Amino acid sequence: MRIGEIAALVGVTPRAVRHYHHLGLLPEPVRLANGYREYGIRDAVLLARIRRLTELGLGLDEVRDVLADDEGRELVEVLEELDADLGRQEAVIRERRARLAELLHEARAGRVPAEGPVSTELAGLFADLGEVPPASRMAAMDRELLTLLDTVAPEEERTKLMSTMRSMAEDPRAVARAHDVYARLDALVDAAPDDPRVAEAAQALADCLPDEVVAQLGREGLPQGRLTEVFFGDFSPAQAAAVHHALLLVQERAR
Repeated sequence: MRIGEIAALVGVTPRAVRHYHHLGLLPEPVRLANGYREYGIRDAVLLARIRRLTELGLGLDEVRDVLADDEGRELVEVLEELDADLGRQEAVIRERRARLAELLHEARAGRVPAEGPVSTELAGLFADLGEVPPASRMAAMDRELLTLLDTVAPEEERTKLMSTMRSMAEDPRAVARAHDVYARLDALVDAAPDDPRVAEAAQALADCLPDEVVAQLGREGLPQGRLTEVFFGDFSPAQAAAVHHALLLVQERAR
């Protein structure tokens, strides 16, 4: 058989056969005087075995290990590992489908926020907080930051954050104060850092933060790192000055 014939017989492509030769999975057959490869039944049997193993999900390195053990002991071990790996993949898929089912339910009810998909907790929080104040860049940034933290924060920190935000959302006065802070910070977009409104906005922001946040910031300060740099990078100089001033007020309050 020529390469095209053995490939068609086994159900693979000639390119795959050449690749298996290159990797050493399939030995090169005897070549005829004209230089063409001449395949026999043993070559076809081995090629068929390679195909079956790859269809089970084995990588080519794993296939090589199986083929190297004529007694099949390595095959049992590899198949057990493959079965365990597929089990883990099934668990991940089930978890993703459960999450997708929640999102579909929320989407069909019109409750998926513009920042979605987000966690069920954050989607509920956004629903309770209501619409972003029109034309408020600071309110939109706040929601964008919450969406980012919802994705990247460690689970313990994310749970703590959602709990704190939930307690704020349940207090109508806190929501109103937050909207007031947004308006004050929005008004500083073109202001100078020494504008008198900077101190007013800082005080309003510090007063808006709940006691548990104040306690944590008092102990640890603002987290340092690239995320914090990016966070302040979106502020105007006056807005950044107001937030930094608010953090100083918070640390004093925590003492």
